[in-house]
Amino acid sequence: MLIAGVDEVGRGPLVGDVVTAAVILDPLKPIGELNDSKKLSEKKRNALFPIIQERALAWSIGRASPAEIDELNILHATMLAMTRAVEGLTVTPDFVKVDGNRLPQWRFAAEAIVKGDGSVPEISAASILAKVIRDTEMQTLDALHPEYGFAQHKGYPTKAHLESLQHLPILPEYRTSFKPIANLLACRSPLK
Repeated sequence: MLIAGVDEVGRGPLVGDVVTAAVILDPLKPIGELNDSKKLSEKKRNALFPIIQERALAWSIGRASPAEIDELNILHATMLAMTRAVEGLTVTPDFVKVDGNRLPQWRFAAEAIVKGDGSVPEISAASILAKVIRDTEMQTLDALHPEYGFAQHKGYPTKAHLESLQHLPILPEYRTSFKPIANLLACRSPLK
């Protein structure tokens, strides 16, 4: 049976895409040390990233943009991104295991598994791919706009991030429906 694991990264940040990955592992090419990406060091995640890509039977990335997040809300945008990831696989899975407690409404036989990223190797692999890709995108954004500190906080609403936004413009990559950004924009809008 071909099992795809699916996980997301980036539901909580104020900026950037929510990124999902779907992975079908090859039982003939085992990968050691798979775990929830948050429990691995950045060095370990980066080392596993190409190994997963090389040894998996199939893998795919899905995403939803800040505009889609603002239009749909973060939950529905995440479900859309997960659907895109699974539909992007070059091999159709027999069953899909999704990290968390919700499933997209899709055509695949599936199960939601709370903390699956730490217990299901396929989900762990998906977690690592999604995290490395999203973190890399935040580092790229940091290189373009170093004053925001994206390389450090990865877009999450840390104290330093929120303080920097008090005197910096809201970039197009921000999710304007998220309360801290919506509040800042409301304060900056001229009265009509």
